This record gives sequence, structure tokens and C-alpha cells, in this order.
Amino acid sequence: MPKDTSLDKMTLNQQRRPELACDDDWIRNFLKRVEIGHVATCWGTQPFITPVLFWYDEQSHEIYFHSSTVGRLRENVEHYPEVCFEACETGRLLPSNLACKFSLQYESVIAFGKIRILNDEQESMRALYGLIEKYFPEMELDLDYRPINEDELNRTSVYAVAIQSWSGKRNWKAQAVQSSTWKSLSNL
Repeated sequence: MPKDTSLDKMTLNQQRRPELACDDDWIRNFLKRVEIGHVATCWGTQPFITPVLFWYDEQSHEIYFHSSTVGRLRENVEHYPEVCFEACETGRLLPSNLACKFSLQYESVIAFGKIRILNDEQESMRALYGLIEKYFPEMELDLDYRPINEDELNRTSVYAVAIQSWSGKRNWKAQAVQSSTWKSLSNL
């Protein structure tokens, strides 16, 4: 069962725009289908954002991704386990006849958690094959591609973000807010 996702920092966000808030089922489904995420790590006071392909495993309530065994991401994770994860999809830009009401169609999820580097070979393989299954569900191991070998696994850092809290927002209106006292944008 997923951990409690109602921590105070997420509740504050949902109180600000409650009409855009999404429930846990929507968030789980969104994370299963969206393609790109961003992981924010930190080194001291310097934030660092990394775009990643990722796999959300509902059973463990964790987000998995991988990188090289060397680099800034790996260094940051080794020193500061607190991370923020973001994934979003965007639609159309929405013009308005009010300067502060221009908008964008979007769906997004923000998650906070602690990250760890997987050291168990079986857990790492499960995460990597979970990634392949998410992005290439029509392909079959040993039929369409060969298994991960030991050398490849040794050159790969596999990470798990244990989600402590999350929130989802969706703003997919057909049109931005318009003023009836200004020239209409009905032709857009």
C-alpha cells in the first residue's frame, strides 16, 4: 500500500489552487504514462536538475531511473538524499484579452522523497527491465533484445526515489479567462 501522501507542504499547494488538484489515482496513472521526468538534487546550496526516463512502480511506491556511475547526479545523491521529482505534459498556449490571464494547458506531478542507489543486482535488474517495459511494452526479452550483462550493470547507477509526498495538478481548459469588457478573442 502506498505511503501517506498528505504531508503539509503538498497540502499547501493544493489549497492554493484546489480546483486544479488531482487525486492519488490520477497521479499514479499519470506517472505510468508520461515519458520524461526531472529529478532535482542538491550539492550544498546549489540545485541541479536532471531529465530522466523513469518508471513508477506502484507496488513499492518508488520512482526508478538510471545514469552513469560517475557524474554530478551520482555525487549529489551520495551526499544529499532529499530530492524533488517533477513530470509534466503540456498542450496549447492559451491567449487572453487580459495580460495576466494568458495560460497554458498542462498536467503535472511533483513528488518529494529520499533517493538511494540500488546495490542489489536483482533489484537493479528489476528496475531496468521495468523501464524497458514502460517505454517498449511490445518488445520481449530474449526475443527482441538480449538481457543486460554484468559489464553493463557495473557501468550503470540505478536509483530509487521513495516517495514521501506528492501532488498532481491539471489545467486543460479550452480557453484562458477572458474579459467581457475588452475586445473578444473568439477567433483564436
